[in-house]
Amino acid sequence: QVQLVESGGGLVQAGGSLRLSCAASGRTFSTYAMGWFRQAPGKEREFIAAISWGGRSTYYADVVKGRFTISRDNAKNTVYLELNSLRPTDTAVYYCARRFLYSGSDYSTISSYDYWGQGTQVTVSS
Repeated sequence: QVQLVESGGGLVQAGGSLRLSCAASGRTFSTYAMGWFRQAPGKEREFIAAISWGGRSTYYADVVKGRFTISRDNAKNTVYLELNSLRPTDTAVYYCARRFLYSGSDYSTISSYDYWGQGTQVTVSS
């Protein structure tokens, strides 16, 4: 059983920054691509960013491109999401997820992820 535990969320003013972490259990973390999603109240969960198993390739939603950065440290079984230039519209619960192996090229598809964390709240005040 894989467990993903997010941390690093909080309350920040617009224009501020946060760094989210997602710690994974298990020995095969480095085998899998990982992603970050978010869900605001009353809205569907949306793709934010993803990173390949080795960290060479990254993918971003247009709404966060240039502001957020995904990275990973396979030695620590951890994936990170650096959030910069935060806006009130970034307020949401942020989730990390592990991607199925051989899931194709569309990293934004929710159904291509098999394990999810419990989420961490990010609130951006204006």
